[in-house]
Amino acid sequence: MPSVAPTASPLPAPSPLAAHWDLDPSIVFLNHGSFGACPRAVLAAQSRLRAEMEREPVAFFVERLFSLMDTMREALGRFLHCPATDLAPVPNATTGVATVFDNLRLDPGDEILFTEHEYEACRNSAKRCAARWGASVIVAPIPFPIASPDAAFDAVLTQVTPRTRLAMISHVTSPTGLVLPVERLVPELERRGVRTLIDGAHAPGMVPTLDLSTLRPSYYTANCHKWVCSPKGSAFLYVRPDLQAGFRPLALSNNAERPVPGRPQFLTEFDYVGTQDVTPLLAIPDAIREVAALVPGGWPEVMRRNHDLCLVGRRLLCDAIGMEPPAPESMIGSIATMVLPPHPPEMRQRLAARPTRYHDALQDALIARHRVQVPVWGLAGKPDRFLRISAQLYNSIDQYAHLATALKAELAAERT
Repeated sequence: MPSVAPTASPLPAPSPLAAHWDLDPSIVFLNHGSFGACPRAVLAAQSRLRAEMEREPVAFFVERLFSLMDTMREALGRFLHCPATDLAPVPNATTGVATVFDNLRLDPGDEILFTEHEYEACRNSAKRCAARWGASVIVAPIPFPIASPDAAFDAVLTQVTPRTRLAMISHVTSPTGLVLPVERLVPELERRGVRTLIDGAHAPGMVPTLDLSTLRPSYYTANCHKWVCSPKGSAFLYVRPDLQAGFRPLALSNNAERPVPGRPQFLTEFDYVGTQDVTPLLAIPDAIREVAALVPGGWPEVMRRNHDLCLVGRRLLCDAIGMEPPAPESMIGSIATMVLPPHPPEMRQRLAARPTRYHDALQDALIARHRVQVPVWGLAGKPDRFLRISAQLYNSIDQYAHLATALKAELAAERT
């Protein structure tokens, strides 16, 4: 395959708001969705918390931890529109999902339902739980490209049977970037006696309608280190009040047998599961405050800007590769996935065999020759390749135009 010459011209400038992040200026970073990126001011707040922890570790963990966790939880509860006491700290949404499945009790023949767009790590926890109890996993095939939220709604509900005990639904799908209609799915599933676990890894800070007191799923877990921009390792698990009794973390500390007077055991056990760096969690209020202060209008404006920029970037890329957007704008938040033009089967097999550090060698090429960090992947068992962009305040339209030019060149080289 002929190579494409590395980019020699200057890279496009990011948004002026990029000055608040420490991102590498030699990379066009369009992949906020994978691991997030933390603003400089939030990292400074975390450093202050870590300095306090290291100055007197015993006092920090024994005397201060619960009050610090409560302060964090209050800020997060206001952001999510739910009681603070319904939120348990976890390091990431994957751990939140695993914790729910560890607490789930099933009978042989019961079913766990999830969609084929679910994150692989979460699917793994569901499969392990099913194997432990002799249950089955049922996979709902949501179409992609997709015409409307109704198609996702119907795809899930048609797979529900009298044996379905829990449905795990992504609020925003990781591989395909779809905002699923959880506001309709949760009440309908719960009405049918199916507990709902919403994998909201991308939703806080992206989906303006997120309101846990209104949604009231059985369980909801999400990362704050993605779109809220807190430090890595900061997430939460919402457990509805009627399900909190006996619901326990994966690891039980001394507090499991030492109740704290006047404090719910649910919070006591989750707030301390052993010695760990809790400063990413404690910096969540700083992230909520600092990101809101970056633009007039606060969080509603942050989410609106990112959504609008994502749609512009998606249009630029679809026009460049001659493909239609695979989902309506109503199902897009701040990430969007495009279906790449197909190759003949024999060419597809040859390209798939190329060595890669990522999911696909096309991603390596975009980094090496065009300095663009953006994921390229697919769904298991499907022939299509996807490219997913993210839009954050530090990005600019020119960066997506640069990617469009680079992608067009790389796809042309692949075809030859």
